[in-house]
Amino acid sequence: MPYQKIDVRPIAGSLGAEVHGVDLSQQLDNQTTEEIHQAFLDNLVIFFRDQDISPEQQVAFTRKFGPYGPVPFVKPLDGHPEIIAVVKEADETTSANFGGTWHSDFSFQEEPPLGSVLYALETPDYGGDTMFANMYQAYDALSDGMKEMLDGLIAVHSARNAYGTRAKYNFKGLRSMEIETGAEGDKEMEHPVVRTHPETGRKCLFVNPVYTIRLKDMTERESAPLLTYLHQHAVRPEFTCRFRWQDKSMALWDNRCTQHLALNDYPGFRREMHRTTIAGDRPH
Repeated sequence: MPYQKIDVRPIAGSLGAEVHGVDLSQQLDNQTTEEIHQAFLDNLVIFFRDQDISPEQQVAFTRKFGPYGPVPFVKPLDGHPEIIAVVKEADETTSANFGGTWHSDFSFQEEPPLGSVLYALETPDYGGDTMFANMYQAYDALSDGMKEMLDGLIAVHSARNAYGTRAKYNFKGLRSMEIETGAEGDKEMEHPVVRTHPETGRKCLFVNPVYTIRLKDMTERESAPLLTYLHQHAVRPEFTCRFRWQDKSMALWDNRCTQHLALNDYPGFRREMHRTTIAGDRPH
């Protein structure tokens, strides 16, 4: 559809676009909201620059896309239960970086998020970019034989590597974030390897290296060759875009058909973001 209220400028050939001509601190009319939603579906991740908004305004904008999606294991921002603060201090030398591996948010949940909104309060002078990958294109680029094999396969997802009793991602060095680990993170959930997007009807890959632990009715060792191939294939450079953050920038991504990665290349700088999450549905 042609846009009349907003200006949409793609940033890469695969996915991602900056949206200009809108002030998210103001009440949006229905047409502007509908055009932003269409830009979101068309581009999978959209970005807004120079948005001076409060936590309450971020929550209000997020709710235009759906109800609040619960965020497990991470303590929310004081006074704002729908927001988590993603923070890394300038003097933290830990290799841990929240979101620092390619993933789809919380795919271990029965109903993983529809999407998320991330707002930049303080950004490094350089570094700290976020990369996104297009899971429609990752699926479309597979051979017919691979598609036939994957359709109908079920993957087992779990938060155990990130938040379980023997979590391998060490977040203890992130002083400004309270992240809990424990038995709740060891639970497992099954989802199709290939899901159908509920709004566009398109098929996309829905496995990721953080939360997908094996294929149903297979051991982890048996599953590893196929999953490793899919994880590497899904983030081929031609399927990706890269966003350079600035203070007061905002991103809205579709968690159902993308993966993302927060780069950890800004030692000596502080980075603080506020994230809100939109509730999703059961993949099928």
